[in-house]
This record gives sequence, C-alpha cells and structure tokens, in this order.
Amino acid sequence: MSIGNSPEDERPFDDESDDSRPSIGHALRQARLDAGLTVDDVSTATRVRIAIVQAIEADNFAPCGGDVYARGHIRTLAKAVHLDPAPLLAQYDASHGGRPAPTPAAPLFEAERIRPERRGPNWTAAMVAAIVAVIGFVGFTAFKGGDDEGGKSAVAEGGSTPSADKSTPTPKTDKPKDPEPEPSDSAIAAVPQDKVTVRVSAVDGRSWVAAKDHNGRLLFDGLLKKGDSKTFQDSEKINLVLGDAGAIDLYVNGKKIEDDWQPGAVERLTYTKGDPQAG
Repeated sequence: MSIGNSPEDERPFDDESDDSRPSIGHALRQARLDAGLTVDDVSTATRVRIAIVQAIEADNFAPCGGDVYARGHIRTLAKAVHLDPAPLLAQYDASHGGRPAPTPAAPLFEAERIRPERRGPNWTAAMVAAIVAVIGFVGFTAFKGGDDEGGKSAVAEGGSTPSADKSTPTPKTDKPKDPEPEPSDSAIAAVPQDKVTVRVSAVDGRSWVAAKDHNGRLLFDGLLKKGDSKTFQDSEKINLVLGDAGAIDLYVNGKKIEDDWQPGAVERLTYTKGDPQAG
C-alpha cells in the first residue's frame, strides 16, 4: 500500500477466521478507513511509526517489542480511529496469555516519605565562632581604652570637649537582605543523589503507565486515574511508557519535566541519575 493513497483506495482484509468477531488488526484498519484516514494520518496523530501501524493492522505484534508496548499501541491507535480500546485489549490478552501481572508495591519508592538525614552538632564551627567572638571582644576593649586615654590627654592640655548639642552623624544601616525565594514546584521532596527517582501524576485525565527498572523488571503496568500518582526508584535508570503523555505531570530527581506532550500521545522515556535528561 502506498502511503499517499487515500483511504477509499484501500480494501479491507478478508476475515478468514472461523470466529465471527474480526481480528484486532482488521477492526483497527476498518475503523481507520471508515474515519477517512490513511496510515500516514494515523502515524502523524499518534507518533507511532508507520511500519508498526501497518504491522498491527496485519495482526503482527512482534515489531511492538513486547506485550506492554503492544497494548499501549493498540490503545493509542483505537483512540485515534474513534474505537473503544477495552474490547481490543481484552481480545489481545485472551490470545496472548492474559494481561501481565503488576509488580507488588513493595519495591516502589514513595518520595514524599523521604526525610533529611539527621546530623549531629558541628563542634568545629562552634569553636571557630567562639574564638572569633573572643578576639572581637578583646579588640573592642583595647580600642575603647585607647579612645578614653586620648580624650583625657586632650582635656589636660586645654583642649575642649565636643559640645553636647553637636549633632552626631546617623550610622548607616545595612541594606536589607533580599527575601529568600519560595521553593519552586520542582522541589517536591528531598531525593537521594545516588539513585534515580521518578514520580508520575495524572493531573489532566487518566493515562496508562508502565515502568521498568534497569534490569527490565516490570515495576508497574496499569491505569492511573485523574489525581493518582506513582513513584518509582532504581539505582541506575527507570524506563517509562506513558499511554497518554498529555495527561501526565512528570517529576525526575526532584525536578518537574517541562515538555509539550500532546493528549493521547504515547511516550517512551528513560531517565538516569543526576539532572534529568530523557533518553
């Protein structure tokens, strides 16, 4: 099929299955044609590569790279062609051994529970401050004593003392310190420097989310409803798949990720320790 062809030039696959229900790829392709869209239109709207769109419409899910990614692509393509993704996902799970079981919540890391490490008193700083205070007091006393002796000598030699009504200069006041800025939105919690911490919040709607650690172990695979949050932590990196990135606020290593993700867009991201940079 030529990418430039119009939807009317494409003929649907013949359903040769014994089951009367159409296959996932057939249903997606037929809905795309009914919507008057080409493969290129769907690829542009969903940011799913043309080759993967064509493979899924042919019921070939191998190029997706696994069940997690295949389910995300099916969901995204169904929304793009105005289909309810739930029956298609159930059909996929039934023919691929069921939905992957979510990882127990024990390995998950809740960033809001992190507390700063308690430290003992800094005795070195206290000693230095005490020494500085003593030296300052001795210097002030010596300076004060010198002024008193000079005044007495001036009176003995016939000099006059300054009049009491003479105005004294007003001491200059130190410039007020600028107020400390309030913490930014990105400073959501203290995070350890030797690990990568990722917090996912569904703020503008619901989104399917999958997360893996650096060993490829699945940390989470499920739907975050509006207002829900999940936090993940690993010693090296976190791999994310966001089914609807436009509905997500993302915080990595205590900093908010500012990105113009479109509603319904699928994003595959990787974050490591330090200053967050998506891979």
